Amino acid sequence: MDDIKNLESLGLVLPSPLYMVGAILFGIVGYMAFRRGRKATSPALTWTGVALMIYPYTVSSTWLLWLLGAEMCGVLYVKWE
Repeated sequence: MDDIKNLESLGLVLPSPLYMVGAILFGIVGYMAFRRGRKATSPALTWTGVALMIYPYTVSSTWLLWLLGAEMCGVLYVKWE
């Protein structure tokens, strides 16, 4: 327990389980979109898939992770052929 308190004093905090589930889920969906976009030569699918795989590394709050992920999944739903 002392190790966790030492890390927290340095500003390092573990993400919540809901954040981890979202990051994994959107990463898998992003990978599927990326593969489909490359196969169908669809730049919209390819780049949205890349964005879905990368953005969890830049977002720190759980609610923003789920909001942006849902919006990008909506774009995928519209662009999926």
